[in-house]
Amino acid sequence: MQIYNSSPLQWHKNNHIMKLNHNRRDFLKSASVLPLAAAAGLGLGGLSALAETQPIKRLGGSMLKVSLNAYSFSKMLNDKVKRHGSGIDLFELVDFCAKYNFDGFDATGYFFPGYPDVPSDDYVNDLKRKAFEFGIGISGSGVRNNFTLPDKAKRAADVEHIKQWVEVASRMGAPVLRVFADTQMKNLSWEQVAKGYTWDQVADWIAADLRECAAHGKKYGVIIGVQNHGDFLKTGDHLLKLINLVDSEWCGAIVDTGYFKSKDPYADMAKVAPYAVNWQVKQSAFGAESDVPLDLKRFIRIVRSSGYRGYLPIETLSAKGKDYDPFTVVPKFLAELRQAIAETA
Repeated sequence: MQIYNSSPLQWHKNNHIMKLNHNRRDFLKSASVLPLAAAAGLGLGGLSALAETQPIKRLGGSMLKVSLNAYSFSKMLNDKVKRHGSGIDLFELVDFCAKYNFDGFDATGYFFPGYPDVPSDDYVNDLKRKAFEFGIGISGSGVRNNFTLPDKAKRAADVEHIKQWVEVASRMGAPVLRVFADTQMKNLSWEQVAKGYTWDQVADWIAADLRECAAHGKKYGVIIGVQNHGDFLKTGDHLLKLINLVDSEWCGAIVDTGYFKSKDPYADMAKVAPYAVNWQVKQSAFGAESDVPLDLKRFIRIVRSSGYRGYLPIETLSAKGKDYDPFTVVPKFLAELRQAIAETA
């Protein structure tokens, strides 16, 4: 125990200095938000709503790596894992990533054998070893959940499911586990699932569930990433408000470029980019059925302006009535993204 022997005059002097330093830190903290908020397209009036959760502080400017989200090969992965037929598995996906020199891949949970059960240690360790030997990082993972359900017991089961996969992600060395705040029930919106409840009421219970997941993530060194998916989280404001309600350094935004349901999804991307812990880079900002391609240069400038350093996982999707071959589509989109990164450097 340390004992301080000082005069009252000296105590008041030290106390005054401590207060000055504290005020200075508060000023620097708030001042550092201003340029990031400007880059995100926020006016000063918008800062008050985001006061509790600050943008992630990063140094050195943007540094971008390209990853592959396994969902780009969804049908082929499911064919092999669930139907035991022809297709590919996560090990073969690592081969593909190495062939095209991806920096990493998202080892999505629902493409592991036996999902939603957790995989064996041997499976995880073998996948981790192969990715390392092939020079492929594991940029994250993801699970399925539905936190818009009013039934607390069902949400609690999903919380436990996420906790289990937090531990799997930790064993893999995946820094982020992707979860949903949107309803994942076919042809149902959150309004139908949570009938009679307001957006704010549903947001409160989702935030409480996410806060519990984030506490478990902190214990295992895995960040909980909340992905906008065009239902409960339609806009950047929705996503930021929810992240703000959670109020944890271990919960951040996964920005899905194809699922903002607003007039200007690029404005939503810019608003959320300073809070991003990962991304989902889609071929269009207007959904899988749209023929309007993502403006990749505009997108990369938004990412760079936020100072983001990390992975940009691409996720190509099959559209209804259109031929889709990931072995052709993914390399093409990868080349386009790399070109945009190079031309905006």
